[in-house]
Amino acid sequence: MNYQTYILKNGIRIIHSPRKGEIAYCGIIINTGSRDEKENQHGLAHFLEHALFKGTKKRRSYHILNRLENVGGDMNAFTTKEDTCLYSVFLKDHYARSLELISDIIFQSSFPEKELEKEKEVIIDEINSYKDSPAELIFDEFEELIFKNQAIGRNILGNAKKIRSYKRTDLIHFKEENYTTDKMVIFSLGNISFKKFKNLAEKYFGDIPSKTNKKEEKQNIIYTPQKLYHNKSFYQFHAVLGTTAYTLWDNRKTTLSLLNNLLGGNSMNSRLSMALRERNGFVYDIESNYTGYSDTGVFNIYFGTDKEKFDKSLKLIFKEFDKLKNNKLGTLQLSRAKKQLIGQVAIGMDNKESVAYSLGRSFLLFNKVDSLAEIIKKIENVTAEQLLETANELLDENKISLLVYKSE
Repeated sequence: MNYQTYILKNGIRIIHSPRKGEIAYCGIIINTGSRDEKENQHGLAHFLEHALFKGTKKRRSYHILNRLENVGGDMNAFTTKEDTCLYSVFLKDHYARSLELISDIIFQSSFPEKELEKEKEVIIDEINSYKDSPAELIFDEFEELIFKNQAIGRNILGNAKKIRSYKRTDLIHFKEENYTTDKMVIFSLGNISFKKFKNLAEKYFGDIPSKTNKKEEKQNIIYTPQKLYHNKSFYQFHAVLGTTAYTLWDNRKTTLSLLNNLLGGNSMNSRLSMALRERNGFVYDIESNYTGYSDTGVFNIYFGTDKEKFDKSLKLIFKEFDKLKNNKLGTLQLSRAKKQLIGQVAIGMDNKESVAYSLGRSFLLFNKVDSLAEIIKKIENVTAEQLLETANELLDENKISLLVYKSE
């Protein structure tokens, strides 16, 4: 990928990738997420992300919302366990408008108490909406299960009681402690010269005082396989099974990505989809996922099925595990698996919004961004022996945790 980078005098890094077209994307990503919360701050990182839009020293929330939307653009934000991102999409002529607004929101937020009280109820509605969606809720609860009593395991949204208890000072303290310039990257994807983008970044972010804050040492990840069944008032059984996996820094993550895609990735012809859906009609949706974190990772499989088909579905999943643990892929099978993943990666890189975020996140974490050619090379270098080794390490039934929502 063609990109250029620069570091402002305050430590904020910028990265820009030129892309032809009338639509541009830019944003800021901060290396702070829900796992940076102390135990008494659960949900505060996500609350802060919402609160940033409630007013600044020179804008009310109404003016923030309309600044880009009045010219057809859009601004949004999200919080993960390890970062917070605020991003915008707009016509390329409005780079200055977008960057000025981002700077104002991040560095000049005023957190008006009346607006914060209203926003608490919005977040609680968001929490409740998850409770109505078992296919989303179960992933949070699965990570709480496998990372029990650890910051990485706590869900991002928090709970209603904690959210209602937070004061304006809690937000200010969390922001001052975590939103430091050494943990920020401004990213851009659009039809603008790097020189002009750099000048705009200097104009709106260059005078921000430098601030650093060394992150606390993360606690050692402790994992003990668990099995948990919850009675729920849902029509179907919902289940997630999986284990801890490789970190973002582990070279084996490419091998696991290939194994994940082969087993239950996005394609309808994945092994689990063929075994459970196509051949037997047991499930509508079955998928496997791999998420890497800075010091651990999660590999899991989700499926929903009727009560009488649950045990049979679980048996078929472990049967597919055994095939991958006991049989090395042949040359043709391995080639097909690689071509499929490469094609999916290439198609994904056509999604400009996703690419813009990946640009910022990769630069934030690794200080570089892999090109499509570099990603393809890593995939091509995976061997059948490496896949077999990874399968035996992660698909060991003795290491697998299971969370089930049982229909009443």
